[in-house]
Amino acid sequence: MGGSISSSVSEKSIHQFTVKDSSGKEVDLSVYQGKVLLVVNVASKCGFTESNYTQLTELYRKYKDQGFVILAFPCNQFLYQEPGTSQDAHQFACTRFKAEYPVFQKVRVNGQNAAPVYKFLKSKKPSFFGSRIKWNFTKFLVGKDGQVIDRYGTIVPPLSIQKDIEKALAQVL
Repeated sequence: MGGSISSSVSEKSIHQFTVKDSSGKEVDLSVYQGKVLLVVNVASKCGFTESNYTQLTELYRKYKDQGFVILAFPCNQFLYQEPGTSQDAHQFACTRFKAEYPVFQKVRVNGQNAAPVYKFLKSKKPSFFGSRIKWNFTKFLVGKDGQVIDRYGTIVPPLSIQKDIEKALAQVL
């Protein structure tokens, strides 16, 4: 249904990717080795924006000192709900929701031009309906070793995955 993309993904870990921050500067994701990550495609004009950003900020504040990092990737693929620039998205998250975690450059999460890091994430944890991301605020939990642990849909509140985050943080490499 969703089509297999695993053959086009040669990377074995999220730590093998380089992405761009909201100002266009390259960030090597290997800097997050040994950290538990929650990778989220975000949007500022979505019905799920308020609850997700509020809970993401709460999760980050609670677990950041234990090695937890949220990686937010603005995406405009779903009803154009992230219409501004990458800097606009960063400013929105940091000002309105006091986000202290990284907000990266806008990306595509589906299709031929999907960001390579998203091709990797989806190949490692397809959903019941295939690998395609259905909407904003799809979340991928990534372990300290850079492997995808789980995938959570839009309607899964970030605070509801605390036990999974705690379990990942407790794992020893």
